[in-house]
Amino acid sequence: MRPVTAAPANPVTTRRILVGIALAVVGLGSVFVPAAFYIVVLAVGAISVYELARLCEIKGQPLEYQVAIPGVLAYILLSIFKLLSHWEGALLASVVLVAFWLGMYGEQKGYFARTAYTLLAVLYIGKLLTYFVFIRQVPRAGLDWTLFVIVLIALTDILAMIVGSLIGRTPLTKISPKKTVEGSIGALVLVTAIGALLGTSPYLGMLWWQGAALAAATCIAAQAGDLVESALKRDAGVKDSGTVIQGHGGVLDRFDSYLFGGMAFYATLHVVGLLPFA
Repeated sequence: MRPVTAAPANPVTTRRILVGIALAVVGLGSVFVPAAFYIVVLAVGAISVYELARLCEIKGQPLEYQVAIPGVLAYILLSIFKLLSHWEGALLASVVLVAFWLGMYGEQKGYFARTAYTLLAVLYIGKLLTYFVFIRQVPRAGLDWTLFVIVLIALTDILAMIVGSLIGRTPLTKISPKKTVEGSIGALVLVTAIGALLGTSPYLGMLWWQGAALAAATCIAAQAGDLVESALKRDAGVKDSGTVIQGHGGVLDRFDSYLFGGMAFYATLHVVGLLPFA
């Protein structure tokens, strides 16, 4: 009997590489100008919630898009202007109440589910994107830390693909059969080692174990974020969340790892003592 192996990865085309490089240049370049970075985050949030709404509609259970998109943008804008801690409760309450109210004028089937999906969209995309804003706003270290977390997440995606294509034999999960256990573990080991090395650089000034802890937590969360989005696509029966990025699918396909990765990085900053608890 032949051993079960993971399906081969998608071919890496010239267009895919060029688009990936362009995305990296725009993304990393925007970090140096806070206003530009916030515009990128807002754009990612707006397009991602549109793609998530499309997945929900394909599945047959649409969300209240006219509520979700303002909710996501409000989350990001409130974090940019440092008002989220005061208004987050009111924002979430408003999302639930307005979604319920609008739902009464639509199709009655799936009434509760539409509200639940709407709230999920706001939290999954809006809430999780705010952690990149929080990281960028840290005095003095915000620029370097934002570049650090972006690099860690990008390396997680790249190294998992490379290691998996070279030695991957064991499928990681049925949700995403092209991902392998070997690729996942290989990425974790390599990203953790790279994080330890980069963390001790003069720009970051961390202890080696702080860099390693940040890298490990971010790598694990980034892979989890990728799998969550894969589960959403599989549930809807589609390959990609959209077609906005040539060769990479939709925006949600490209930034799914960042949603969980940014949250984990920010939380670990507190755990390792680089940011005080509020």
